[in-house]
Amino acid sequence: MQYKNSIQATFIERPNRFIAYCEVEGKRVKVHVKNTGRCKELLVPGCTVYLEHDPNPNRKTAYSLITVQKGERLINMDSQVPNKVFYEAIQEKSVTLPGLLGDVTLLKPEKTYKNSRFDAYIETKQEKAFVEVKGVTLEDEGIVRFPDAPSERAVKHIYELIEAMEEGYRAYLIFIIQMKGVKYFTPNRVTHEAFAKAVEHAAAKGVHILAYDCKVTEESIKIGEDVKVILQP
Repeated sequence: MQYKNSIQATFIERPNRFIAYCEVEGKRVKVHVKNTGRCKELLVPGCTVYLEHDPNPNRKTAYSLITVQKGERLINMDSQVPNKVFYEAIQEKSVTLPGLLGDVTLLKPEKTYKNSRFDAYIETKQEKAFVEVKGVTLEDEGIVRFPDAPSERAVKHIYELIEAMEEGYRAYLIFIIQMKGVKYFTPNRVTHEAFAKAVEHAAAKGVHILAYDCKVTEESIKIGEDVKVILQP
């Protein structure tokens, strides 16, 4: 996925979940943050960030914060992008889902099943599948984790993925790691133990738990390679 008009800036502060202030060419500008998560380990005052510039007069701000420089690592923090990256990977056949028989004939974003709306519904001539996608931006010494804050909604999705699988669908929980060069992915047991237990339970029931890193630049993000998943580090 390609962004338009990416520019370098310096992060100043984030007064609320939706808005930040950055310095662009010596000027303080208001920026839309495309991630409502905490991201405190990323948005450190003085860090280098990359913004997408859109001068559309109908927008409240002309800038959106998309990527952060953390040490030597570029991390995309756009929470809307993991689904797009996954759809693109399926359409380009750069990712094949293990256990799914046949070629994909239908890819439908955001399909409702019972009380959940999953991120993707997939059909082949032989099978049907539901996919839930989670974006991962939390990294510490090369280990990446999800979530960065408790998420009862994420737990609910996992148990309904299990229900779908038990009714004959294939089920996939996919973590899109919005950076490159990580060691492995593991559920964030410290932040949300119930989520970690739900992932373990899903894996034991037969839900496919997968993780992929991404090739990130200042103005693009594209799915990379599969990453090891460790459920009990």
